[in-house]
Amino acid sequence: MSNTGKKHIAIVGAGLVGSLLSIYLKKRGYKVSVFERRADMRRKGFEGGRSINLALSNRGIRALEEVGLAEDLKKVAIPMNGRTMHDRQGKLSFQPYGKEGQHINSISRSNLNIVLMNEAEKLGVRFYFETEITNYESANLKSEFDYVIGSDGAFSAVRHTMQVSDRFDFSQEYIKHGYKELHIPADVVGDFQLDKNSLHIWPRESFMMIALPNPDGSFTCTLFFPFEGELSFQTLDTDEKIKSFFESTFPDAIKSMPDYLHDFHQNKTSSLVTMKCFPWVKDNLVLIGDAAHAIVPFFGQGMNAGFEDCRILNQLLDQHHDNWNDTLAEFQMIRKPDADAIAQLALDNFIEMRDLVADENFLLRKKIEARLHELFPDQWIPLYTIVTFKDDMRYSEAYTIGKKQKKIMDEVMKNPSIHKSWEQLDFNTIVNQLAIH
Repeated sequence: MSNTGKKHIAIVGAGLVGSLLSIYLKKRGYKVSVFERRADMRRKGFEGGRSINLALSNRGIRALEEVGLAEDLKKVAIPMNGRTMHDRQGKLSFQPYGKEGQHINSISRSNLNIVLMNEAEKLGVRFYFETEITNYESANLKSEFDYVIGSDGAFSAVRHTMQVSDRFDFSQEYIKHGYKELHIPADVVGDFQLDKNSLHIWPRESFMMIALPNPDGSFTCTLFFPFEGELSFQTLDTDEKIKSFFESTFPDAIKSMPDYLHDFHQNKTSSLVTMKCFPWVKDNLVLIGDAAHAIVPFFGQGMNAGFEDCRILNQLLDQHHDNWNDTLAEFQMIRKPDADAIAQLALDNFIEMRDLVADENFLLRKKIEARLHELFPDQWIPLYTIVTFKDDMRYSEAYTIGKKQKKIMDEVMKNPSIHKSWEQLDFNTIVNQLAIH
């Protein structure tokens, strides 16, 4: 590959995306240095504050396959075949994610990060921990390296440097909900207390709790809840109020959560933000992953989108024979619409998860869409399936298709007798409308 050995790339941020990108670039023959402001998690342990497990799906797996790590990581991941909804009475309903055999994977954030860092070091990537660089001009990073790539998360220092330059667009928007981590331990013999192959959701209209399985038999729970308002983190200010809230809202869950009160007090409440910016490239500074496009976690695509960034960047370096100017120009033009699309889809999916998954009309709608997919597998592909399992289709395409499908299904659901007669629908005519809308 041309001239790769001469280039020295700095990556700022040794998180998931930065570590994966360092592997891709090292395999191409570049000299790669990674700078991380925090201590090495392999020696000092993982600093909390962020979700300890993540949903790894096809887009992320495809990138891990390209660097030869997918099979090892699948072994420590737990497949989740669908959503299990818990109503207030503890009654369960299950909604599969896709067809038989399709699943997403619950995986430990820190374990995944450690595997990526170890692989990068093995290949010869240099990591510099406890190295915080806030000003790229004074640190000489811009002149020392051919490119400085910011993969340093939603509050990126690299992006901040770019923000104070001319003609740089930036926006951030917080949702009114925050999140708090809670815990369901394994039972006395170390087994899972809930179905281990599900993502569990307690939808409660304006808020929700979810739980993802861990390899040790426990579940990591996340309560997504308003910061302020009549029922909010702000108003749950005494043990009595917290107990009363959990007993009335999540009665089946707290039977398995002996320490929920302690966890509620100890674990901090974190905020949720969508960040957008453009351009992602200025001089020799480049943004990737959350630094370029932080999103809320409700489609389980934050990490997967970041990994896909790495894969697409590598693919473009192939196409442009390691010409970085051409590669980066095309990279930001391709990925920006996709990043905006998944940001909106993630916000939309929050409403679906907290408000709709227990709704009778919504469940019927999903059933009709599943039948359409069964009858016309190549023509009607549900939005969730496209985003999660169709890694050959762009997020922006998925968003456009999803809008068409919604319009069609809104009309279908207007039929007053739909609950009784849905199996007699003219599915052929419904599918043909995709070409019209």
